[in-house]
Amino acid sequence: MILSTIHPLLIYVTFALTISILVFDHCDARALHYDNETDRLALLSFKSSIIHDPFGVLSSWNDSIGHFCKWRGVTCSRSHQRVTRLNLESQSLTGSISPSIGNLSFLKELYLDNNSFISGIPQQLGHLGRLEYLWLNNNSLGGMIPVNISACSNLVELDVSFNNLRGEIPVQLNSLSKLQLLYVDDNNLTGEIPVSFGNLSSLVEFFANFNRLNGMIPDSFGQLRILEAISLSDNDIYGTIPSTIFNLSAITGFEVSGNRLHGNLPSDMGISLSNLTFFSIADNQFTGSLPSSLSNMSYLEYLMVDGNNLSGKFPNLPKSHRLSWLSATGNQLGSGEADDLSFILSLTNATELKSLAINNNNFGGVLPESLGNLSSKLVLLYLDNNQISGRIPDEIGNLFNLQDIQLWNNKLIGNIPPIIGKLRNMTALDLSVNRLTGEIPSSIGNLSTLIYLSLRENKLHGSIPSILENCQKLLELDLSKNNLSGMIPQQIFLPSLSVVLNISWNHLVGPLPVQVGNLRNIGQVDVSNNMLTGEIPNTIGSCERLEVLNMEGNFFRGVIPKSLNSLRGIQFLDLSNNNLSGEIPDYFGGFKLQYLNLSHNDFSGKLTEAGIFKNASAIGVSGNPKLCGGIPELRLPKCKSKRSRRTSPSIIKLIIGIISGFWGLCIVSVSLFLCWLKKAKREPPSRSLEISPLNVSYQSLLRATNGFSVDNIIGAGSFGTVYRGILADNRTLVAVKVLNLSNRRASKSFIAECNTWRSIRHRNLVKVLSACSGVDYKGNDFKALVYEFMAAGSLQEWLHPSEPESRTLNLLKRLNIAIDVANALDYLHNQCKSPVVHCDLKPGNILLDNEFVSHVGDFGLSRFLSKATQNFSTTERSSELIKGSIGYVAPEYGMGGEVSTFGDVYSFGILLLEMFTGKRPTDDMFNEGIDLHKYVKNALPDRLDEIVDPSLIQEFQEEPTSTETIDIQNFKGTQNFQKCLISVFTIGIICSAESATERINIADVLAKLHSTKSILF
Repeated sequence: MILSTIHPLLIYVTFALTISILVFDHCDARALHYDNETDRLALLSFKSSIIHDPFGVLSSWNDSIGHFCKWRGVTCSRSHQRVTRLNLESQSLTGSISPSIGNLSFLKELYLDNNSFISGIPQQLGHLGRLEYLWLNNNSLGGMIPVNISACSNLVELDVSFNNLRGEIPVQLNSLSKLQLLYVDDNNLTGEIPVSFGNLSSLVEFFANFNRLNGMIPDSFGQLRILEAISLSDNDIYGTIPSTIFNLSAITGFEVSGNRLHGNLPSDMGISLSNLTFFSIADNQFTGSLPSSLSNMSYLEYLMVDGNNLSGKFPNLPKSHRLSWLSATGNQLGSGEADDLSFILSLTNATELKSLAINNNNFGGVLPESLGNLSSKLVLLYLDNNQISGRIPDEIGNLFNLQDIQLWNNKLIGNIPPIIGKLRNMTALDLSVNRLTGEIPSSIGNLSTLIYLSLRENKLHGSIPSILENCQKLLELDLSKNNLSGMIPQQIFLPSLSVVLNISWNHLVGPLPVQVGNLRNIGQVDVSNNMLTGEIPNTIGSCERLEVLNMEGNFFRGVIPKSLNSLRGIQFLDLSNNNLSGEIPDYFGGFKLQYLNLSHNDFSGKLTEAGIFKNASAIGVSGNPKLCGGIPELRLPKCKSKRSRRTSPSIIKLIIGIISGFWGLCIVSVSLFLCWLKKAKREPPSRSLEISPLNVSYQSLLRATNGFSVDNIIGAGSFGTVYRGILADNRTLVAVKVLNLSNRRASKSFIAECNTWRSIRHRNLVKVLSACSGVDYKGNDFKALVYEFMAAGSLQEWLHPSEPESRTLNLLKRLNIAIDVANALDYLHNQCKSPVVHCDLKPGNILLDNEFVSHVGDFGLSRFLSKATQNFSTTERSSELIKGSIGYVAPEYGMGGEVSTFGDVYSFGILLLEMFTGKRPTDDMFNEGIDLHKYVKNALPDRLDEIVDPSLIQEFQEEPTSTETIDIQNFKGTQNFQKCLISVFTIGIICSAESATERINIADVLAKLHSTKSILF
């Protein structure tokens, strides 16, 4: 009975439960479908905000492909089929980031770095509560960092570096307790670093360099116990480094250079920060001493403390085996005591050391023998301007790679060690202003690469070694203020000497050799205060570019030779305190002299009142009792005429005849004088255009380039020739571009360059020192530009060397060069008051300094744009055809198109493809419709090995040969090498698109290149 009652009840309950489950399952399915649809619509909205997709990465984002979880770059969770990862990095996408991305509520990873996103960072990102990784770096994002990103409580990495963000760093980010990496560097951020960032307990790296941040480094940073790297360089941060930061033992990199920080470094810094590899506090205002605990550091590679007010002893660094660069220049280190340089012994363990610069300090003591045990890789040794005493140790000969030794202005004694002749790579040796004795060793003649040699102000004796004739590259020789004796060897009058020959204040005897005439390009000759005898040799007139001649304080006799009339550029002439006689030449009055001293000789006759003789403060003629006339300020006696008291009529007639003849002679003389003046006026002095404070003249440039010698030519083009030269005034190494004025467009090019250089300044542009416009010695027009000399030559020489394999550029150097050039173009296009278009960008116009920093030059075709016309226009036409270099000129220019910044972008794209393929755009292989652009585009991405410069492939197949390639070598065989090259080639393809409207702004190019470099590392 009971069972019959329960059975129907069970049936009813079971039926009800079944119905309920079916209903709920149906509702769950509808909810899941709704959520999936939200993700799909969000992705489609994101796609609609993209205006340029060169790789077609978003072409798969449509329903024909199937479920959105199969779309490229999209990753979904298995259980709910919701978007958890969106990776579109390095796809060259252009557009804005759609706010709808905030609807992807399951999103954990968002990678949009290395693209060209503009506008701002959407506030809706704050809705992504599950987000862990947000990479927006290397774009062109503007605006401010959204405050509500702080709502992404699971965020682990936030990278917004290399954008155009402004405003302050949001203090609300302090709530991101899981944040490990925070990169905001290379933006335009202002304000202070939030104190509350000390609450970011998971923070490992914080980079904020190259902004405009101010205020102080927060004390609260000392709470970040696992912080490994902090970089705040090149801001406006002041105050002191919080002491608590020096207790963060995990730190490996600390850089605060280029700020206004002060204070002392803690004594236990080397213990508490024993893991440091990079430490830079350069160019601040730190005081106190360097802590001795630095000796505990075993991982240190770069130590840069230069440009502060540090004092005390320099600590030993026995464990710094990896140290490569030590710079402590411009402090007050050392105490002048005997053990000041004892730390050098500890540096013998640093087998990678390349530069040791401790000059301009107070170091005392002797140079230790351990100096010779320093790394064989040492190139620069700067110890000048200290109080170093003792002898130069013979062991210095072990440093066979040394190129530059600066030991001047110390207290060194003893002989110059002959073993110094083993340093055959030496280009500069300065031992001046010391107390060295003995003779000049003949082994100095072995230094055939020597350019600069100064031994002045010592106590050297003996004769000047004739073996110096082997130093055929010598430009400057200074042996003044010693005790040298004997006759002047004729061999030292090297034709290469073009700056200074100074042998004054010695005990040299005998005549001045006639070989002085070999110094045709010399700027200064000083033989004063010796015991030289004989007459002034006529050959000295061959020194046509001479500007300073000092011969005072000797025993020269005879008259001033007529050949001195050839020294038309002389500015300083001192012949005082000799035994010279005869009349003072009138032609001195026609010189451009600024100082003339002829006092204390035996000159006679009437002194002219022309030229410099009108300025009593600029000349000296005292001590010549037979002189008369001149201006009253010189107080010379009047020139007397003899008269007889009784004069007969016949004598009167004779006098009248003489007077008549005299007046006739005067008339003829005056006529000749006027003719001379007229001729002189035809030779106006060169004038320097006001580009820089450096004043140059035709005379100085002629001398600087050895008379525009063919041996000094470093480049040539249709508009002119470029010479290597050294200016005499300050020994500045320069490049002189002399315009070929027979080309009618050269003058326009000169004017264009001058106008451009007056308005632009940037570290990646070739620095113009001055310009000269005047006439040469033949009365012909002369125009020249003087540039800072670039020691490594042009990019053209490195990409296409005359001798295969004689020069190679590795991948990192090529990337850095490309970034430098893009930086220069970004400045010209986007940061100048009026945008500047270069119009002739090519490898030959990109010059490299000795650190391989590239500098764009040759603005002979450059154009200024108004703000209204700086963008490309297809409707306007230029009135003048742009004639750039074939292969690099934008296609629209060939059709008369208007000048635009996108023309430079095209040239840059071709340049980029050339740099990484090694193929010139004018290569014979490009014909029948195939050019460099199509050659690369057709090969990507599957046939990369066919287009890459073979030397780059070889680089990744060989063992590393230097520290510069070790990091790259770690990527051998991985996808990073290929990914980096594909990214570079893609940028080049976009930039060199045939239509200007398809190219991108150079600012976006720069961001992409930075991101490409980050791929490599």
